[in-house]
Amino acid sequence: MATQEEILEGLAEIVNEIAGIPAEDVQLDKSFTDDLDVDSLSMVEVVVAAEERFDVKIPDDEVKNLKTVGDAVNYIVANS
Repeated sequence: MATQEEILEGLAEIVNEIAGIPAEDVQLDKSFTDDLDVDSLSMVEVVVAAEERFDVKIPDDEVKNLKTVGDAVNYIVANS
C-alpha cells in the first residue's frame, strides 16, 4: 500500500502531465480548481490516471468532494 507521501508524489506527477502544473506546486492544501487551475475535463483525466496508478475506484459522485489535493490523497489512502 502506498504511503501518503508516495500518493502525493504520484498525484503531483499526474497533475503535471495533464495540466502542466509544476509537480512541486501540487501540495496537500492546494485546491485543484482555485490554486492549480485544473478544469472539470482535466479533473476527469486526473481521476482516471489516479485510479490506474493506485488501483482504486473513485466513483463520479465522490469526485466532486475532492476539492483539494489532500482530499484526493486521503480518499486514495482510505480506499486502496
